[in-house]
Amino acid sequence: MNNDLIYQIALTKTPNIGDIHAKSLIQQYGDAASVFKAPRKQLEKIEGIGSVRASAIKKFNDFERCEKEIFFIEKFKITPLFITDSNYPKRLLHCYDSPPLLYMKGNINLNAEKIISVVGTRNPSDYGKIVCEKLIDDLKDQHALIVSGLAYGIDTIAHKTAIKNSTPTLAILAHGLDTLYPSQNKSLAKTIAECGGLLTEFTSGCKPDKQNFPKRNRITAGICDAVIIIESGEKGGSLITAELANGYNKDVFAIPGRTNDIKSEGCNMLIKHNKASLITGAEDLIQMMNWKKINRTEKIKQRELFSELTTSEKTIINLFKDNKAIGIDEIHLNSGLSSSSIAGALLNLEIHGIINVLPGKMYALN
Repeated sequence: MNNDLIYQIALTKTPNIGDIHAKSLIQQYGDAASVFKAPRKQLEKIEGIGSVRASAIKKFNDFERCEKEIFFIEKFKITPLFITDSNYPKRLLHCYDSPPLLYMKGNINLNAEKIISVVGTRNPSDYGKIVCEKLIDDLKDQHALIVSGLAYGIDTIAHKTAIKNSTPTLAILAHGLDTLYPSQNKSLAKTIAECGGLLTEFTSGCKPDKQNFPKRNRITAGICDAVIIIESGEKGGSLITAELANGYNKDVFAIPGRTNDIKSEGCNMLIKHNKASLITGAEDLIQMMNWKKINRTEKIKQRELFSELTTSEKTIINLFKDNKAIGIDEIHLNSGLSSSSIAGALLNLEIHGIINVLPGKMYALN
């Protein structure tokens, strides 16, 4: 039995301990087990914890439920991701209220170089369907991870188009992995799990209750580089996601619609109040995100540059494995270089287009 995981699950199940409290406790003690073993008086002195939450931690006794959850995880080959794990999504980690523990079904890089969340109405018009399909079709060469919420409408179209294009896609769920909502997307969810991933913060037995969807939306908003809204009324989950993304300092984009179209009221409002940038397609997005497609000539020039790299630059390049993004802390830890050498090498590699700088002080090979 995984003792670390037992305490990690227990921390998410402890009454009065929310996401922000859990992160604070982990920052203080380093791991979940140490939190439960800490003296009550010591816990009480931690900012934001106090006597009530310290008492809840010390009185927690439902470890049997945590063991059952581990059995479920192992039986269905689910990957748990705690905030201290290297595979935990780094972009989400930098959000103040990121969930301390996630559960993933599938095999996908949650720290991909480019991640886009696409959300919108559950009842799109033909215009919305066409725009969504074309947008994701035109992003194919960017190899971006497409994130959505598996809901009817735009979410479903986004997932299906990504699958059709062999583009990785991730569905964020508002319930445990022992259920599926909406049930009509069961076959789609199975396909996504096989070629992408299903991700949730909810344990088994958690149903798609109304209050879970805003929590789901914060993951959708926090895990990406940018959120794209395709058709939305003046109220709804898409606008909540947009507001959350703005709060996380993410780029938010919206597809405009006719002024008298109720399905575009939300998008037009976001643009009008400078809460989203107007885009009409993938080219606008690529330009505004400062992405570009590297042609053959550029790749040849980059290969020529590798022979001219300094020892420090070569040391950093050798840290990249399987083209996965790595963080500045990992570079400091594994390179053995001084801070000034790292800063100079990273700057030169960026200038020559050999690496890309990602949000959250992450870097990836170009």
